[in-house]
Amino acid sequence: MANQCDAFPGHGREFRHTENSHDRIYMDYNATTPVAPEVIQATNEALWDAWGNPSSSYVEGMKAKALITRSRENVATMVGGNPEDIFFTSGGTESNNMVLHSAIEHFREQHGDASEGDDGNIPHIISCNVEHDSVKLVAEHLKKKGKADWTSVPVSKVTGRVEADDVVAAVRPTTCLVSIMLANNETGIIMPVGEISERVRSLKQQDKRVRVLIHTDAAQALGKIPVDVKQLGVDYLTIVGHKFYGPRIGALFVNDPGVKTPLYPLLIGGRQERNFRPGTENTPMIAGLGKAAELVTAHLSDYESHMLEIREYLEERLKAVFKDKLQFNNHFQRSDRLPNTCNVSILGQGLQGWRVLSHCKKLLASVGAACHSAHGDRPSPILLSCGVAPEVASNALRLSVGRKTSREDVDAAVEDLQEAVKLLEHGH
Repeated sequence: MANQCDAFPGHGREFRHTENSHDRIYMDYNATTPVAPEVIQATNEALWDAWGNPSSSYVEGMKAKALITRSRENVATMVGGNPEDIFFTSGGTESNNMVLHSAIEHFREQHGDASEGDDGNIPHIISCNVEHDSVKLVAEHLKKKGKADWTSVPVSKVTGRVEADDVVAAVRPTTCLVSIMLANNETGIIMPVGEISERVRSLKQQDKRVRVLIHTDAAQALGKIPVDVKQLGVDYLTIVGHKFYGPRIGALFVNDPGVKTPLYPLLIGGRQERNFRPGTENTPMIAGLGKAAELVTAHLSDYESHMLEIREYLEERLKAVFKDKLQFNNHFQRSDRLPNTCNVSILGQGLQGWRVLSHCKKLLASVGAACHSAHGDRPSPILLSCGVAPEVASNALRLSVGRKTSREDVDAAVEDLQEAVKLLEHGH
């Protein structure tokens, strides 16, 4: 009889990254990351060894439950929270929906349903105009259905970030939630979430009628910069595994759920995740998420410094090759950005980002958010919101590097871009 390692390909052997090779250079890590070898191993081991139902009391179930507990601890450590504050979800979209749903339900529980024409009983949500669709479209939907009012605060065209003054100015007595992403997925600009939280808390102390919950979608920040829920002062924080070399599931941090911070389930079913997120737990994926979080905790400073070095080298090479035909779209005054993100336009007629990428033979990148890829021929709304001219935004490329990206990869990618531009300039 074959042993487990023979029966399951890859079990018990070393895995290798394959995102870059001699014929392709991957620079779209803000869209998704490959799964780390250690994460694949942890997932496979869970499939083999922790297949029992975590709600069962026999050994197989207890083994699965113990693995989920350990993963919860790892995820909590990564964000500076407590294990009991972490809930596993299907991904960032579910986590973000759960936050907006909870804020609205909590407001209704406190104030009752709004009657027609009674704006004082309509909950109010604040976000910014460069949020991910899983916040923006939910807020739009709630407003359209008359379930909430919504203010989308514009980012500054000077800093590329939403300013705390503008968020605070939008707060009303009926504001129930402020949801501001921690870092933008296209520009990499880091938002002043900690300052916003501090200012909103100050408002609450001045006016006891104000009960504003604070949420940040940390999808792009985790695994690239330090993220600490206590320093940020947030009530909710969204965690997305496939952005930091984990599987495509997610988690939600909730500060003391059901006590300090309201949490209402989106789904009705079993009693898993303390009744807040029913459904038999996806043990293998949770194990993978826990391992990915453990890697971030152990190696973040190395990841961050390597990505910063490679991004700076990338921008130096681009400037050397394209000179005055280049514009960086995320170099804003007084703003910090993620260490791995370069948003750049190669100036010239017919050099739209999607055209350039379609003529590249090696480079795998994007013109912006992956969820907007069907509209790649249009200027990015994110860049337009940041004040980038439409003709420049149309030419934008988002180049995001990863943990394994090398200088040799950068050289090959820039050479590929140079050849693609030459072809387009000569009418090919």
